[in-house]
Amino acid sequence: MAEEQIKNQVSGSYEADSIIHLEDIDHIRMRLSMYIGRRGDGSNPTDGIYVLAKEVIDNSIDEFRSGYGKRIDISLEEKSMTIRDYGRGIPFESIINAVSKLNTGGKYNDKTYKKSVGLNGVGLKAVNALSEHFTVQSFRDGRTFCATFSRGHLVEQWEDETRENNGTRVSFVPDDEIFNGYRFQEEFIINMVRNYAYLNVGLSLNYNKTLFKSNDGLLDLLNDNIDEEPLYPPIHLTGEDIEVVLTHGNKYGENIYSFVNGQNTIMGGTHLQAYRDAVCKTLKDFFKKDFTSQDVRQSIVGAIAISIDEPEFEAQTKVQLGSKYMSKDGVTIQKYVGDFLSRELDNYLHKHKDVADIMLKKILESEKDRKAIQGIRKEAKERLKKASLNNKKLSDCKCHYNDKSEHREQSMIFLTEGDSASGSIKKIRDTNTQAVFSLKGKPLNSYKASKTDVYENEELALLQSALNIDEDLANLRYNYVVIATDADVDGMHIRLLLLTFFLKFYPDLIRQEHLYILQTPLFRVSNKNQNIYCYSTAEKDAATAKLGKSSQVTRFKGLGEISPSEFKGFIGDDIRLEKVHLASDDPVADLLEFYMGENDNLRLDFIRDNLRSDIDNVEEAQ
Repeated sequence: MAEEQIKNQVSGSYEADSIIHLEDIDHIRMRLSMYIGRRGDGSNPTDGIYVLAKEVIDNSIDEFRSGYGKRIDISLEEKSMTIRDYGRGIPFESIINAVSKLNTGGKYNDKTYKKSVGLNGVGLKAVNALSEHFTVQSFRDGRTFCATFSRGHLVEQWEDETRENNGTRVSFVPDDEIFNGYRFQEEFIINMVRNYAYLNVGLSLNYNKTLFKSNDGLLDLLNDNIDEEPLYPPIHLTGEDIEVVLTHGNKYGENIYSFVNGQNTIMGGTHLQAYRDAVCKTLKDFFKKDFTSQDVRQSIVGAIAISIDEPEFEAQTKVQLGSKYMSKDGVTIQKYVGDFLSRELDNYLHKHKDVADIMLKKILESEKDRKAIQGIRKEAKERLKKASLNNKKLSDCKCHYNDKSEHREQSMIFLTEGDSASGSIKKIRDTNTQAVFSLKGKPLNSYKASKTDVYENEELALLQSALNIDEDLANLRYNYVVIATDADVDGMHIRLLLLTFFLKFYPDLIRQEHLYILQTPLFRVSNKNQNIYCYSTAEKDAATAKLGKSSQVTRFKGLGEISPSEFKGFIGDDIRLEKVHLASDDPVADLLEFYMGENDNLRLDFIRDNLRSDIDNVEEAQ
């Protein structure tokens, strides 16, 4: 009935039956972005299928944090995930409503759950609605109740005796109609489970029979994830509802993990900003020097986890905290974190003079580097003004990420190789939200470059200026920074050089999910009636089989070969972007050393051992 009414609206009629009421499950399926963010196919850790997994695990974590159950079993078998906790178990009479009726749950009452993540009564309902198969089973005092659903609709229910321990088991298979062609990436699941262990000391998480458990919380997280030798042993501070760890390294930028109520807030929020401000203020007060925040935070590696009442997130996906207050008593997060660090960090530095001396030396070195760069930056800006006028590398858009524009979230810049490649994009881009920056050739290999080298290199200096990130990443002008190079050897090399630049000097640009790779078609398969654009050989073969032997196949060697009329579909609503992400266990330093270091012979041996030719592929096919 709802589909019929929607058709009427699309047709333009506006009658009584145009006023639609959607059942809870139908609303979730139709407006899933409100509940889980992006769909995705599982290739990115923020894709919807991982949000579904988190929603279920969050409920089990909340049981543990409330004092019930010290173990959670998680299993993944192809597309089916099962989570079993050993808490109190959902009350039988409430199970069906708890997983199918919005705004129904046990987390509206502080007496049942305190400082939980799932407060809006949505989590399990979204998982149920967006799963092809969903089963929830509760175990309580020798009895068990089980309900099975398909796409949110009840299929069967039963109750019986049991010898199993109390708790809840949830199994689900994400709906392939929603998440077309999805596949779980085990590395993302393992990273999620590992973070849960760090944030819940004493909790045992068994994932596919592998145990994850932490004894030292965020200290374990930092020691396990830092990819360089820290300048001093990480400082680990704990208090009521707060845990903090920090150290300094030698890399550019800052790398700070943030969590609230056990939730990994990868986009930060009020608690992360409070941490950054409090560390700067405490160190300036301790050393009695008016350092800039930039110098204090340069190369910092740290983490903060807080527990608050009724957290407010910027979205259902819970990746950014919006709350201002710790609890209903009116104490702000800013004040609570600030008071804690000004007391505990100050005490620590007074007791550990050796650490304080190393920290001071590092801050002074950062200050010296910044001041040395200031003169170069001033000269560079003068050069850039002239270069920008003469070369006109940047074809800008009207809306930017760092302004208050209505479309700031859609702001995007394409980094292309040369004027030929950028020509098609410039002609058909949306000038409101899409900008183009044309590289004149292969940029500097910045693996061993310093920040001074970057300012003295016109290509990278112009790029920094276009993005507006040379002083602070908060000034970033585009939400999407898209590397758009050809799918040939030269294009891949330029892509690698740009990735090296961002990984070394602006890793936070990647961590904050602003860097992407544009996927463009490699082939066009066509007949008299239809064109099919293909992004892989497999897609080309499928399209050829569909259109028949008489179809023609065009191989695109570069972006410049794709006409503007064709290109419009590839950077419009159906744009394919592959997000560049940094997993916690990615050996970034080792990868950059291998691909960009001075080890030509080692790379040559690797190429010889792994090179595959078209002849190999043909022989395999035969």
